Parts: sequence; structure tokens; C-alpha cells
Amino acid sequence: MPHDNTDVLARYAYGRNVPADGLKIDGRPALTQVEPSRVGRYVLLLVRDPLCAYDDDPAAQVAARLDDAQLVGRSGMFTTYSGTYEGASISVLSGGSGGPEIELALMELFEHTEADTYVRVGGSGGMHPSVRPGDVVVATGVVRDEGLTAAYVPATYPAASAPEVVLALTQAAADLGVPYHVGLTRSTDSDFVGGGRPGARGFLPAGQLDVVDTWSRAGVLNGDRESAAIVTLAALYGLRGGSVCSVADNITTGETFAAGAGHIAAIDVALAGMAQLHRMDAERDAAGAAMWLPSHRGGIA
Repeated sequence: MPHDNTDVLARYAYGRNVPADGLKIDGRPALTQVEPSRVGRYVLLLVRDPLCAYDDDPAAQVAARLDDAQLVGRSGMFTTYSGTYEGASISVLSGGSGGPEIELALMELFEHTEADTYVRVGGSGGMHPSVRPGDVVVATGVVRDEGLTAAYVPATYPAASAPEVVLALTQAAADLGVPYHVGLTRSTDSDFVGGGRPGARGFLPAGQLDVVDTWSRAGVLNGDRESAAIVTLAALYGLRGGSVCSVADNITTGETFAAGAGHIAAIDVALAGMAQLHRMDAERDAAGAAMWLPSHRGGIA
């Protein structure tokens, strides 16, 4: 859990003016409108992104893959379903794009639910020459080149994915036989010039000309807008965060955009990964350990 903020809050001049547990409407968290007791342990966070070529609201589309799926929250901003997948209690939340919107959902989920694992499932653009459209990237960490997380913690704080989440997602990708990579993702607020892509009518500040080369040479595989927020905030709250993204194009190789390329595979990996993580958590708990280790089972099955 986060550091005890009692002393800080004691100096906060507006404490009596701000609800201690957030805004509510009809007794539910105002922005997500979730029923907290029905949110699963493992939460998948998706964006209503036309580039991913969803056939339906992404939460509804993924929920169709769950057993006993039920709508547990709907507001004008977020939609949430809960169910199970191979025994894992999973919730799927969809919303708008970017770290600031993700923050709104996460704060309510952190405050009101017992969920301890949060995974970004979405689309991305390829940045490293090794990554091709249709591939899937499991993030070991995220370059925090956006503004949301800077409000919470200094820029030197690493956005490191939880090791168990990385292992579970990677094992799922290998088991499913999808083309995958494990490494660094970069998050920005600007999808255009911040990502090293010209904006409308070719506008690109001179200071952004080397963005793609700089991060590609540093081993960054892909770029998105949400992974940094999820991984960073989860870690700050003592929870587990991770990211699995499909790749729709590659700016360094010139491989062109294809809507939805690899995205069904990313969803497959996310669901199978949470089922794998559920089994790992049971083995860890049975061993009385703080973290799952291969010795708890002699390796992941």
C-alpha cells in the first residue's frame, strides 16, 4: 500500500471539502459506477480505440469470452464487466484514451475494490526494427514520457511491470504461439509529434526530429498512451501492473498501418495470462511466499 499520508493530509487546507473516498452517485463511485464487490481480482483496461478494429465496445467484446459475464458498471465514461476465465476472477473496463482518463478509473478501483492486478490491453505503434505489425509486446517496463505520472512521482522513478505479470503474459504468448516480444514500451500524451510523427499538414517541431531514432536505439519496442499510467500508479499503491499491446505498424521500417493487426492475439494473451497468473498466485500462496518462483511448481506448466 502507499506510504502513510496522515501527516501530509493534516497539512492539506481543503481536507474537509473533499470526500475522503471520492465522489459518488447513488452510493457508487461516480465515474465508473462500478459495484465494488463485483470487481474481480484481475482487471484488464482497454480503450475504445478505432485503430484496434473492435466489433463492439471493447469491454463487451472481451466479456463475451468470459464465463458468467455480467455488467457491473456503466457510466458515460467507462463500461465494466466481470466474469471468470479458467477460474480467474477478471474484470474488463473500457474507457477513453490516455493516462488522464485511466487515472480516473484507477483511483476509484484502488479506493473501493480488492483488485490487485491491473493490465493494459491495447494497440500500439512499432518503434524498434524487430517489431512487426501483428506482433504482440509484453512490457517489462515503460518509458514515462507523458505528464500524468509526473504529478505523482519524480521522473527518475521507474515504471517497472510486476515480474509475475510479465512472466504470466509471456508464458501465455508462448503457449498460444503468437509472435511476441518482451521489453520496453514508451508512453506519451501526444500520439503525433510526441511519438515522432508529423501532425496535421506535416507539422513537426525540430526538437522532435530525433525522437524515433533515440528511443529505437535505446531498445524501446513500441509506443502507446496508457501503459505508463497503469504500471506506475499500480506500483505506487503496492499493486501489480503490466501491459500487453498489439502492434499495428512500424515507423522505423515503414511497414504500413493495418487496423486491428494482432489485437485479437493481444486479447488472447491477456486472458490466458490472467489464468496463468491465477494458478501462479495459488501456488505462491500455498508455498507461503511473497512472490511466485519456478521452484513452487518446478516451472510454469
